[in-house]
Amino acid sequence: MVVHGHDTTLPVTLDEMLVHCRAVARGAKTPLLVGDLPFGTYESSSNQVVLMRVRAWAVDTAVRILKEGGMDAIKLEGGSPSRIVAAKAIVEAGIAVMGHVGLTPQAVSVLGGFRPQGKNVASAVKAVETALALQEAGCFSVVLECVPAPVAAAATAALQIPTIGIGAGPFCSGQVLVYHDLLGMLQHPHHAKVTPKFCKHYARVGDVINKALLEYKEEVINGSFPDAHHSPYEISKIDADVFSNELQRLGLDKAASAASKAVQKMDLTKSIGEGNQTK
Repeated sequence: MVVHGHDTTLPVTLDEMLVHCRAVARGAKTPLLVGDLPFGTYESSSNQVVLMRVRAWAVDTAVRILKEGGMDAIKLEGGSPSRIVAAKAIVEAGIAVMGHVGLTPQAVSVLGGFRPQGKNVASAVKAVETALALQEAGCFSVVLECVPAPVAAAATAALQIPTIGIGAGPFCSGQVLVYHDLLGMLQHPHHAKVTPKFCKHYARVGDVINKALLEYKEEVINGSFPDAHHSPYEISKIDADVFSNELQRLGLDKAASAASKAVQKMDLTKSIGEGNQTK
């Protein structure tokens, strides 16, 4: 969602997810790697015939996340009966599953946006019961997103598996944040509007990136970059002369002149730079 500039996670495809999974798997050799099942790859129905097909589809998707994506486990969102069935089927296929309750980004159209959950009795009880149902289905962990801290504390105490909090207070077993958010990487006005309230900026990397890009742009425009120091690949004087003559033989007089002038300019720039260093 963040990397691709989407407003929600809904447009993300399985093929896109696999690209990210493989990239992470190549670089992160030690951590437990969990890949999200994208929206539309494991949803189910109460119709028994459809339910059987979607169970198989969910398992097939999870298998691809592990085999093609290099992940150790998968994560799916929600706790409706059909989601519980999907989670159980994937676990029975020998694949570790992480659940996700509270604010489930793939259900924003039903939730009315990125809205916190568990703010009233019914919603709070539902969050705990859903987490317990996911545990019963065989999940090894549950993400608790955007729920009040007491609700997260209750769910963590009720479960025998770890909880991972994001906007769920300090009482979860572990914590997670989107690193673009915690590093302050994205300065786009749209993203600034939707940056979660629960996220602490540990840096303003976006400001540093913007400053560097503006400096680069300015130096390219005024011609100070790239200079001789950053043009390290040389052709000898003899080869440069032969090259220029060969270009003239081919009728490329303009190219020959440009090459000769470039040699002169690079030599001049280099001599000036060496002179400054001796000072």
